[in-house]
Amino acid sequence: MISPSSFRQSYLSRIFLSSQENRLRAGWRLLLQTFLLFLLLGCFSLPIGIFLAKPAKTNSDQLMMLISEGVSFFAITASVFLARRKLDNRPIQSLGLNFSKKLVPDLLAGFLIASLSLAFIFSLEYLLGWVGNFSFTWNVQSPESEIFGTLLALSIFILVGWNEELLSRGYHLQAITSGTNLPAGVLISSVIFGVLHLFNPNATLISSIGIFLAGLFLSIGYIRTRQLWLSIGLHIGWNFSEGVLFGFPVSGWNGFQLTKAAISRPVLWTGGAFGPEGGLILLPGLLLGALLIYLYTLTGFRN
Repeated sequence: MISPSSFRQSYLSRIFLSSQENRLRAGWRLLLQTFLLFLLLGCFSLPIGIFLAKPAKTNSDQLMMLISEGVSFFAITASVFLARRKLDNRPIQSLGLNFSKKLVPDLLAGFLIASLSLAFIFSLEYLLGWVGNFSFTWNVQSPESEIFGTLLALSIFILVGWNEELLSRGYHLQAITSGTNLPAGVLISSVIFGVLHLFNPNATLISSIGIFLAGLFLSIGYIRTRQLWLSIGLHIGWNFSEGVLFGFPVSGWNGFQLTKAAISRPVLWTGGAFGPEGGLILLPGLLLGALLIYLYTLTGFRN
């Protein structure tokens, strides 16, 4: 007969430990990584908040965004790396962070694919008459301001691309997949990705669905390469092209732009103040991007 203590031990083991190997189940690992992330965010944010509370500090939204993403960089990177090594018992490289000869081509290809997708979205809106009063900001700003603004925006989007891909397509997708399967990992991590953007300015139910679809799109880069570099390049290129090159809001945020345009109705299609992710215009852009990812990974360009 099984003693009560042995039964309780076996029952608790099934709840907390994986049946395949000696480590916590995926759900508990995700929970602990999330707790560690919030703990580190608090630790890193407190001294920064005290420093910025002093008088005569910058009030630039762009610089504040850079600082915020810098704090997130340290917190997300540390929490994911610690969770991967100590909870998952896996090397950091197993997240898809191999420093191989394909790293730079994947980053550049992702950036280019995303830029072409946004150019396609902008062209559709322009041809349909939804873009008005289009102009270039260098007609009214100095070259120094344009260069500084572009480099600052690019720095922000590089941090955003790393932070969100390491967390969503890196830890979330792969931890969930280890406890279920790849389709479930992609689906659930993309749902979480959409939920995390619910608090962005001008967010709506449609924009959350759009961000969920964008999560599926970004997952293709990881699925096709089993590395994060293509997805990171896609994320950086999408945000940079969307906000800086074509003047759209970036998931509700407005920053430095090289072009200005008035986007008219219908909001259902254009996404209005949230940007293309909040409208149906996102769909053809994602379809084109998915096709380009497939062609890039299918052909010899990546070899």
